[in-house]
Amino acid sequence: MEYADFHEKFEKMTTAPVERLVLKLAVPTVTIMLISALYNMADTFFVGSLGTSATAGVGISFPLMAIIQAIGFFFGHGSGNYVSRQLGAQKFENASKMAATGFVLSFALGICIGAAGLAFSDDMAIFLGATVTILPHARSYLFYILLASPWMTASLMLNNLLRFQGSAFYGMIGMVSGALINVVLDPIFIYVLGMGVAGAASATMISQFIGFCLLLAGCYRGSNIRIRLRDFTPKFALLREIVRGGIPSLFRQTLASVATIYVNKLAGAYGDAAIAAMSIVMRIVMFSNSALLGLGQGFQPVCGFNYGARLYDRVKKAFWFCVKLSTAGLCLSTAAAWLFAPEIIAIFRGDDEDVIRIGTLALRLQFTTSTLMGWVIMNNMMLQTIGKSFSASLLALARQGLFLLPCLFALTRVLGLTGIQVSQPLADVATFALSIPLHVRLMNEMKSL
Repeated sequence: MEYADFHEKFEKMTTAPVERLVLKLAVPTVTIMLISALYNMADTFFVGSLGTSATAGVGISFPLMAIIQAIGFFFGHGSGNYVSRQLGAQKFENASKMAATGFVLSFALGICIGAAGLAFSDDMAIFLGATVTILPHARSYLFYILLASPWMTASLMLNNLLRFQGSAFYGMIGMVSGALINVVLDPIFIYVLGMGVAGAASATMISQFIGFCLLLAGCYRGSNIRIRLRDFTPKFALLREIVRGGIPSLFRQTLASVATIYVNKLAGAYGDAAIAAMSIVMRIVMFSNSALLGLGQGFQPVCGFNYGARLYDRVKKAFWFCVKLSTAGLCLSTAAAWLFAPEIIAIFRGDDEDVIRIGTLALRLQFTTSTLMGWVIMNNMMLQTIGKSFSASLLALARQGLFLLPCLFALTRVLGLTGIQVSQPLADVATFALSIPLHVRLMNEMKSL
C-alpha cells in the first residue's frame, strides 16, 4: 500500500467534529470491551454450576490472564500511541516499522510466558492463591490459557494497533467474533463433552486463535498499515517509544494482577466462598468499566492524531466530552449495582448464600466510588497517548499499587474480610485526588503551546 492512502484518514481525524468522531470510533471499541468482558464472565458463569471451588479455580487464573493482557496492551499501546502520532505528523514509514516491530515482539514474548508457565504450572497456581481444593481446577484451566498466550498477546496488540489508526471496526470484528465463539463453545465443551473447567479454558484457547486470525486479516483491509516482517526494526529508538507509550498500561494491568493475587490470598483465610465472591465481583466491575475503557479508547486516536498535528484545542474538547459522557453512564451503573447487587451475584452462584452475602457488600462498595473513574481513566489515557510517560505511569500505578495494596494489608488486619471489601473504594478516592494536579499541569502546558 502506498503511504498516500493515509492522507484521507488524516483529513478526517483532524477536521471532523470531535464529538461525532469520538462516538464513531467509540462504538466499536465499547462493543469490543463489553463483549470481551462478557466472555471473561462467561467462563465464570458456566463453571459456576460445577461448584464453588471450580468457580474459585477460574478466579485464581484471572491474574495470569491479566498479565498476558498486560503484555498485549504494553505492545499495543506502546506501538499504537507512536503510530497515531506519526500518522498525525504524516510520517507513514515510521508508523509501518513500528507496527511490525510491536507485532513480532508481542508474539515472541507470549511464547516465552506460555513456556515458562507450563514448566511451573502448579507452583504458579499456588502462588496465585489456590487452596488444596481449588488447585485441580486451577491447574486444568491454566494449562490451556498458557498454550494460547502467544496469540492472546498478539491479538491485543493488533486490536490496539487498528484502534489507534482510527480503524476500530476491524478490531471489533476480530475481538467480538472470538468472544461470541467462546460463549458458544463453553457449554459444549463443559457439559456436552464433559471436560469441566478444562472445557472452559479450551473454548477460550480456540476462540482466541480465531480472533487473532481475523485481527491479522483486518490489518490488510482498507487503509490500515500492513504487518510486513521485513519492516521489523528492533532499534533502540523504536523500543524506547514502545516503552514510553506502553509502560503505563503494563503497570496498570500488572498491578491489577498483583492486587487480584493478594485479594485471593487474603480472602482465602475466609474460605472458598470468599475467593469465589471476590472473583465474581471483580469480573462484574470489569464488565461495567469496559464501556468506560471503550469510550477512552475511542478518544485515544483522536487525541493522538490531533496532538501530533498540534491541534491542542481539539484534544481538550474531545477530553471534556468523554469525561461528561462517561460520568453520566457510571452514575447509572452505580444505581443499578446498589439496587440489584444480590440478584447480580446470584446469577453466578445462586445456591451459595455465603458467596451472595460477601459479594453483595463488595459490589456495592466498589460501585460507590466508580463515578470518579471517568475522570481518572480519561486523564490517564490522554497523558499516555501524547507521550507523557512519567505522569501516565504514576497515575496507572496509583490505583492498584500506591493505594490499593497498602489499604489491603492495613485494613485486613483491622477489619478482616470487610477490610478487603472497602480497600478498592478508598484507593479510587485517593487516585482521583492524585489525578487533579496532573491534569492541571497538562492543561497549562497545552495552553502555553
